[in-house]
Amino acid sequence: MMRRDGYQINEKRVLRVRREAGFKVRKKQRRSRRVGLSAARRRKTERRGDVWRWNFVTDQTANGSHFRILTLIDEHTRECLATHAGWSIRAVDVITVIEAAIERFGGPNHIRSDNGSEFIAYAVQDWLNDLDIEILYIKPGSPWEQAYIESFHDKLRDELLNREIFDPLREAQVILESWRCEYNTERPHSSLGYQTPSEFAASCDIPHRPTASALCRSANINPNT
Repeated sequence: MMRRDGYQINEKRVLRVRREAGFKVRKKQRRSRRVGLSAARRRKTERRGDVWRWNFVTDQTANGSHFRILTLIDEHTRECLATHAGWSIRAVDVITVIEAAIERFGGPNHIRSDNGSEFIAYAVQDWLNDLDIEILYIKPGSPWEQAYIESFHDKLRDELLNREIFDPLREAQVILESWRCEYNTERPHSSLGYQTPSEFAASCDIPHRPTASALCRSANINPNT
């Protein structure tokens, strides 16, 4: 971020200054050798809007009440398309969040997820199939196939959830949305050439992707049902 502001500075110097100031410095993780390869062939994203990915992360309020957060990202641009916090999240809530994201960003070609009950629910499968959106499920017991979303959750927890104490659930919802906007527009990613997700997305060709309303009309679906 300092380099984006025009400073010519060495990364090791920044780490040393942070360490001397008592700020957190990530420990270098040991690389581990993978034992065997997954038999499942994972589809690689090719362009913006090709593959979306969704999953859940859990946190709690100040009084110890646990709530869940549904997150949705674009694998190609790393944009966080939505965050939704609730005491419980049902299949109908998942559909509502995805529908709102489609209205804003256009419909994806594929959505990837694990085999959680909310994602394999018939209501979700039927709704996405009617919109001609293919569902890609990872192989059970293969968390490494969730690398993009798990990396995003690591940043979400490290930069927000571990630093904030939420009182009402509504406070968590407001702060999550604020962090999502900051993540997309201000946080550079090394995998994107140190561009922010929004900057990288703006440089991508945008394919014609119909909105949820248009998809529903083409499939003869009432969007209010």
